[in-house]
Amino acid sequence: MIDRRTFIAALAGGMLSGSGLASAQGAAKIYRIGMLEAVPEAQNRSNLDAFRRGMRDLGYVEGRNLIIEYRSADGHAERFPHLASELVQLNVDLIVTRGTPAANAAKNATRSIPVLMATMGDPRGIVTSFARPGGNITGLTTFSTELTAKRIELLKELVPNAARVGLLHNMSNPAASPEWDETQSAARTLHLHAKLFDVRSEADLGRAFEQAAREHVDALVVGADGLTQLHKKPIVDLANANRLPAAYPAREFVESGGLMAYAIDYPELYLKLARYAGRIFNGAKPADLPIEQPTNFELALNLKTARLLKLVVPQSLLVRASTIVDS
Repeated sequence: MIDRRTFIAALAGGMLSGSGLASAQGAAKIYRIGMLEAVPEAQNRSNLDAFRRGMRDLGYVEGRNLIIEYRSADGHAERFPHLASELVQLNVDLIVTRGTPAANAAKNATRSIPVLMATMGDPRGIVTSFARPGGNITGLTTFSTELTAKRIELLKELVPNAARVGLLHNMSNPAASPEWDETQSAARTLHLHAKLFDVRSEADLGRAFEQAAREHVDALVVGADGLTQLHKKPIVDLANANRLPAAYPAREFVESGGLMAYAIDYPELYLKLARYAGRIFNGAKPADLPIEQPTNFELALNLKTARLLKLVVPQSLLVRASTIVDS
């Protein structure tokens, strides 16, 4: 026979134990996002800040209910398969990729973990369709191939006497070949001669600009790739040192001293990506979320660099620019 004091103690202990169990069961889930990026976190700060802000707006806060596992290939696309496998082993809830090599690596690494493409040259090689991607992958596209022609048009407007245009790109990137095709097509339309400069390492950059100088290239388009992202400042410096007008694939190049960029607003893209992540965390399937295509593009100009290159920026470009750097 148990006495009253022992019974009360046992009951209290059971209640406390049950309360602790209920508390543990009711604890908020901690979501883990793996990010496959081409450059180190410090070089991707504005985009990450936008993504974190978007997640916070939805109630997902690092240190409380969100962990971001950031993995950078540091400009070496061949590292993506290993990094993707590492994220799968961590059993993340979602993988975010930037660029075609990262998206391909994630697709090959998992068929079950949702994958969000932050940028992608041409998603048709990854998904079934834009409207219904199918499988575990969706995200946003940046029209990087189509924008190549527009950048050439803008360069021709800024450098009307140009006769030769070059494309600086890492041709090991699957997205690069369509951009080279687009470059040649646009050059023919504008009566320009097109030249390809294939760069696959940092050491190739200096040689490419030396070759461009020897071949009297008048203007240059820089492709979007992990290598060019990682080395954006050396590329900008080489272009300016060689007095070579160049159009770049993101505003950050112009902020680093580049002449011109025509692209989407990448921080805005990452903000949108957070909303996609929130929908997936709320139960939406990537297969049912359409690939979002951009509708707004921004022209960025660096007037200080234009003066360095002895270029007169026409009013037609100035009035269309959404970002002007002059310091």
